[in-house]
Amino acid sequence: MRAREFVMEQREGSLEHDVALALPATYIIPKLQNQDPYKQYRFGVAIAGAKGRMRRQEDDIDPYTSQSSWGENQIVVSFDKDVDEYIDDALQQIGLRPSDKKLVSTMHSDEAGDVVETSPLRAFKGYPR
Repeated sequence: MRAREFVMEQREGSLEHDVALALPATYIIPKLQNQDPYKQYRFGVAIAGAKGRMRRQEDDIDPYTSQSSWGENQIVVSFDKDVDEYIDDALQQIGLRPSDKKLVSTMHSDEAGDVVETSPLRAFKGYPR
């Protein structure tokens, strides 16, 4: 006895419609393709922000912007004093020039101008300053 003699399909054709019925609210976004992981990440952040905004109508958080202030550029953040040289070397290894990088901060970490850098606690015996 062959399997096709006792295994009978109940129907023929596509199951796509029935599969779609079994899924909860499912959307496709044709203009948001999966070849750009950065854009996918930004969408995930945006959807989390949208849910948060709905939950708290009044907040002091800046609204979500459609583009990152950094763009889609590679960034390197480091406390290493020689990071400049490492980046230059790495850029040359992949066919780019050291002039292709742009420093957008300072070489050391600084506090924002409105940050109070002194401790609110006064020194006392057992807690020298």
